[in-house]
Amino acid sequence: MESDQLQDQGGLRVDGRRPLELRQIKVRLGVFGQADGSAYLEQGKTKVLAAVYGPHQPRGALARSTANKSTKGLINCQYSMAVFCLSSGERKKRPRGDRKTQERSIELRHAMESIINLEQFSRSQIEIFVEVLQADGSDFCCAVNASTLALIDAGIPIKDYAIGCTVTLPDASTNYEDQETQGIGVLDANNLEENGPGVTLSIVALPETTCELTKEPGLIIAAQGSGRLHLSRLEGMKVRALIGCKNIKSILDQAVRHHLTVNSLPSLYGTPTIE
Repeated sequence: MESDQLQDQGGLRVDGRRPLELRQIKVRLGVFGQADGSAYLEQGKTKVLAAVYGPHQPRGALARSTANKSTKGLINCQYSMAVFCLSSGERKKRPRGDRKTQERSIELRHAMESIINLEQFSRSQIEIFVEVLQADGSDFCCAVNASTLALIDAGIPIKDYAIGCTVTLPDASTNYEDQETQGIGVLDANNLEENGPGVTLSIVALPETTCELTKEPGLIIAAQGSGRLHLSRLEGMKVRALIGCKNIKSILDQAVRHHLTVNSLPSLYGTPTIE
C-alpha cells in the first residue's frame, strides 16, 4: 500500500480526520430483547454487536469442572467475525474457532474480568457474545467498548469502563502537516491505517482507575503492537492512546446516561408523572 493513501492534501487522513480526531461513534443499548443485556456500536465503519447472558448458574462441562472449587464468578466470552465483515469484500472462511478469534476471546475475557467484581457472583457464570458485523479497523477495541456497554445494560455492576483505543505511528514517508502528531501517531486507526506502513498499538484501559505507579487516572490493562517499535516511542504512544480511551469513555458515558434517562421511570429523575 502506498503511503500517500494514508493522507490527504492539507495533512488530513484519508477519511478527512485530523491526527487526534476519533471516528464518529454511534451507540444503541438494549437491542436484543432475549438477552439480559446488549449493545450495538458503530465506530466509523466498524460495526459490533454484543450480548450478555447472566449471571446464571454454570452449565454443562463448565459446571462439572468448577463445582465446589471456585468461590468467584466465571466469565465466558465468544468473539466472532461475520463471514461478510471484511471491508475488502473478501469472505472469511470461518466466523469463529480460528486462532485469531480464539485469542481475542481470551483477551476479551481478561478485559471484562478486570472491571467485574467476580466475588459478588460466587458460583455464577456470565456469558458475553460479540459479533463483528463490519471490520474497518480497531475491531477488537470496538468489541471491548461494546461489551462494556452490554454489561451496563444487563445491570451488572462494574468498577470502571473498559475502553479500547488504537494509535498508529505512520512510517517516515508519511508526512502529516499537523504538528499534533509529533512523531507519536494518529488516534483510532481505520483499516487502511492499520494495514498500511507503520506500527499500530492497541490498548485497553480503565480511564478512571488510578494507576499505582503514576498515581494518575488511567490504568492500562492490556497493550499489543502490530510490529516492531522503538522503546523511545512506546511511552508517548501509550499516553496518546490513553487520551483516546478517556475521550471514548466520555462519549459512551453520555450515551448510557441518555439511554437511562429515556428508558427509566420518570420518578427516578424527579420528573412528575402524568395522571
